[in-house]
Amino acid sequence: MSLPAREDMPSTLRRSPKKAQETYAKAHDSAVESYGEGERAHRTAFSAVKHSFEKIGDHWEPKAQKGPSDPQAARTRRAKPTDTAEGVDANASKQHLMDVAKRLGIAGRSRMTKSDLVDAIQKANDRSSRKARERSSSTPSSTSGRRR
Repeated sequence: MSLPAREDMPSTLRRSPKKAQETYAKAHDSAVESYGEGERAHRTAFSAVKHSFEKIGDHWEPKAQKGPSDPQAARTRRAKPTDTAEGVDANASKQHLMDVAKRLGIAGRSRMTKSDLVDAIQKANDRSSRKARERSSSTPSSTSGRRR
């Protein structure tokens, strides 16, 4: 049976290192076998990616230290769900977030709290991903409007 992870891989992952793509594909295919195709399989795959990678702009990069990226990722299955940081490593140091914000050209970062930096990086990542999807929308391999 051919599993769909490679064909249906989100564009942010297609622009990412091979290891991030392999992490997503392996976790997705395993989740499909356990839960069936659908949103749960995609969430499971992204959870695996977020453990080792963080979203920077329109792609994923390896994290300096593996682990949960936000309170949602760190919670137990029985704990109440919380908001995610959408791929931003919210558990990283403020200095790391400042460095990421600088790379993304975020203005006013020196006056931001750690929480403000996470929010600003999320918005910058969304803008970068949207622009990258628009550039590649004329190609037949573009993905649906799924945000990641």
